[in-house]
Amino acid sequence: MHPNRRTILAGLAAGLSLTALSAPAFAADVTLNVLYNMPGFTKFHQPLAEAFEKANPGVKINFLAPAANYTEGQAQVLRAAVTGELPDVYFSGYNLTAELVHTLEPRGQITDLGPFIEKDGGQAFLDANYTPNMAALGQIDGRQWGLPVNASSPILYINADLVTEAGGDPANMPDTMPALIALGAKIHAMHPDIAGMAYDISGWPDDWLWQALIFEQGGTLVDAATGKVAFDNEIGLNAMKMIRQMAEEAGAPTLDWDQARQQFGAGKTGFMVSTPAHVQTIEGLVGDRFPLATATFPLDDKAKGGVPTGGNSAVMLTQDPAKQDAAWAYLKWITGPEAQDVIVRITGYLPTNKNATGAAYLAPYYADHPNVETASKQADRSLPWAGYPGGDSVRIWRTQRDIIGTVMRGEVTPEDGLAQLVRETNALMQ
Repeated sequence: MHPNRRTILAGLAAGLSLTALSAPAFAADVTLNVLYNMPGFTKFHQPLAEAFEKANPGVKINFLAPAANYTEGQAQVLRAAVTGELPDVYFSGYNLTAELVHTLEPRGQITDLGPFIEKDGGQAFLDANYTPNMAALGQIDGRQWGLPVNASSPILYINADLVTEAGGDPANMPDTMPALIALGAKIHAMHPDIAGMAYDISGWPDDWLWQALIFEQGGTLVDAATGKVAFDNEIGLNAMKMIRQMAEEAGAPTLDWDQARQQFGAGKTGFMVSTPAHVQTIEGLVGDRFPLATATFPLDDKAKGGVPTGGNSAVMLTQDPAKQDAAWAYLKWITGPEAQDVIVRITGYLPTNKNATGAAYLAPYYADHPNVETASKQADRSLPWAGYPGGDSVRIWRTQRDIIGTVMRGEVTPEDGLAQLVRETNALMQ
């Protein structure tokens, strides 16, 4: 069952009356120039901006042409910082926000949200709206620079027929990565022309899936004490070995995410790991070919393990006091329960506002769309999507991805691949 866009937006409009009653009065007409990433996100940004404008007379949201992805958006903003043409509000990828803050703060080009939060009740405001894990997604060096808008942690998409045939239970998937790979290997052994699993790390546009393999074992990305990588150990080697096993034993292909989705939708993959934002797309690809199920990401370390949270937080770049007041109202709106209700229904992401899961918002929707609800079940495992010091996270991942691809294809051993990964990453961080 797919959400009806008209129903979603009608519900949004119905909820505006309460928002409008508490809308602040702005001293003069204000236009906010706003930049977000991913052109596909227009489907929720535009109607939510229109709703905000209706509830806040005097404020106009002017969207700049969306950047293709978080990497391109980061580059665009850093270029604009040099020319003095920054947007007023930017939706920053979590893994790149530290680099953004460390670059713009010394120039006075990004705004600490702390004073605005204090005016709205301080920690009580944060506690009333966001779990500590969610609030932390917008924190850099102990300060709140952004409010979380989109949140995405990796989940499993399951071909229930193939999993059942191999002796698995789609409703009770293995909860460790080795056991999951073993199930994929069984599927592949029964059907050599079918991939037992897909883990598209060698074609992913960022290091989200690599961090997932480190975090689920209880590891971290960077050692704070030394400033070097923290996976130059058994955790990193295990990750490399599992990447090779996925391909060698379970038949995991080396595809990008679009090709992997197509193959899964055609019934050629037992299960795949991907973002919850793809739920509706994958449901459409699968149709009635086979029963589709979803499941949470496995954790090898149940005590310390977690999943990296992709997505973005809204940061305030304007230094104009009038624009800052309007921008703060917009940040609260886009991360509030009404807007999060709409965003989740359209994208499949986790809600970032804890009030959005209540009976007035997402609870009835989740009851009808269990595949979407899965991601919300691992919200308590959500860890910040980490970046690297030195301001070169994008280049680092491109280098890492090439090395990981050679391991996945069996061209380099996991041991040699990890050594290369550690050497190149440490060098690029400096």
